[in-house]
Amino acid sequence: MTPRTIPPEEVTFEFFRSSGPGGQNVNKVATAVRLRFELASASLPDEVRARLSRLAGTRLTAEGALIIEAQRFRTQERNQQDALDRLNALVARAWQPPKPRKPTKPGKAAVERRLQAKKRRGDVKRQRKSGIDVE
Repeated sequence: MTPRTIPPEEVTFEFFRSSGPGGQNVNKVATAVRLRFELASASLPDEVRARLSRLAGTRLTAEGALIIEAQRFRTQERNQQDALDRLNALVARAWQPPKPRKPTKPGKAAVERRLQAKKRRGDVKRQRKSGIDVE
């Protein structure tokens, strides 16, 4: 399997009536599409599958199926293609490994400013202790 493509046999479609405006067409024709992609049986590497399950969020069921509903368009074919495109975009994002975090250090000027601020604050506290209030 090449990255970013899903074999058609791993995806199932369910068609249902779309909600919203559309007149009689909404009541008669099942144009909305529910795409179901089983993550457990998917031919994806383990790290990609883990990233995909994290990216899926609430679209992932307790059984481990990724559900995408598409009902933006008036035709079943366009909604089916829209659901596939959204699944492929999600899988493409899952194929990209996260960028490793590079720990950074504060610059010399920032360290010096921090030390000066600490020194000023210590001086203020020391002067309070001796009873002289200077600030």
